[in-house]
Amino acid sequence: MTTAIAIEDVRREVKLLKALSGHQHLVKFYDAYEDANNVYIVMELCEGGELLDRILSRGGRYTEEDAKVIVLQILSVVAFCHLQGVVHRDLKPENFLFTSRSEDADMKLIDFGLSDFIRPDERLNDIVGSAYYVAPEVLHRSYSLEADIWSIGVITYILLCGSRPFWARTESGIFRAVLRADPNFDDLPWPTVSSEAKDFVKRLLNKDYRKRMTAVQALTHPWLRDDSRPIPLDILIYKLVKSYLHATPFKRAAVKALSKALTEDELVYLRAQFRLLEPNRDGHVSLDNFKMALARHATDAMRESRVLDIIHAMEPLAYRKMDFEEFCAAAISTYQLEALDRWEDIANTAFEHFEIEGNGVISVEELARELNLGPSAYTILKDWIRNTDGKLSLLGYTKFLHGVTLRSNPRHR
Repeated sequence: MTTAIAIEDVRREVKLLKALSGHQHLVKFYDAYEDANNVYIVMELCEGGELLDRILSRGGRYTEEDAKVIVLQILSVVAFCHLQGVVHRDLKPENFLFTSRSEDADMKLIDFGLSDFIRPDERLNDIVGSAYYVAPEVLHRSYSLEADIWSIGVITYILLCGSRPFWARTESGIFRAVLRADPNFDDLPWPTVSSEAKDFVKRLLNKDYRKRMTAVQALTHPWLRDDSRPIPLDILIYKLVKSYLHATPFKRAAVKALSKALTEDELVYLRAQFRLLEPNRDGHVSLDNFKMALARHATDAMRESRVLDIIHAMEPLAYRKMDFEEFCAAAISTYQLEALDRWEDIANTAFEHFEIEGNGVISVEELARELNLGPSAYTILKDWIRNTDGKLSLLGYTKFLHGVTLRSNPRHR
């Protein structure tokens, strides 16, 4: 190591390995030493070789059942890292080692040389990682935890079909493919792969990072779902609840209507997250529940990445409680819902919740009724709807859910 950057990188790697501990699929760190010439990092011995070698020895193809075993282990350790505020940034089959040569050996995630601590609302901008596995937003130089999820999508795609989703002869060609090309789901073996597996991969390889599943959500996806397996806590619910607490009453009512349109299947993840907050006897959660849940999962890494700071931003919850119904409204992401095949049904159902008169638009009066407000509030509501005739169409409603107000569109001034 001759440059200051290289030295800083190794320091950070050791700090990360020290701080992150206690997950069964994370390589164990014992100690680090240095002498005049070298730095030595002592880790547990994994004798089973790389995941890459196993993929190659199988000629590339895994059955869905065998692929699931691998993907579950990857998601489980990545969900753990993400909750601690650690983004790995170099997830690839070479960085997963088997503990032994046996077929059912555990895998361990290694090589935190490119990893970093990241606060819940932070974006990183340095381009790092391996070309085949790099997410589009990394190439755009503004990314967070979702970049790891993309890499898991690439790994899952390779497991299921034996080839890479984005390929070219040069690095710049690969980057171009990552930014512009869609993965091929038409060639063999894809026609014989289950629709759940295909949906799973597509929801990890969404070019819009806001629409991707998190690692925890992926664990509750129908392809992997197993009700007997405990689901980890997801940092995403903290980010979403924080935004909800700072939203306008109309925005809250709008997402509440969306959450009412969800099916039992789509509520599995939210129910699991709510349970992890250990609601009080009356079925409510308060700021303390969110605080305690994070504290129960804290390692030194969480302190380093200042994940707990998010609790301060959730201060409005200190003075009130939230039941499961409101939690669902607070903890759903409109962007993620848009990635579902059912999105139009969900949006329509939610829209109809407000639009009682059956004329295809939401009027100020309908909105006031839904929010329990009298005529004196009409002027404020008109300002929210932000349209000259005081009516909101389905398109306007979905734009509003994204915080895109119609005032930013010159045609509506």
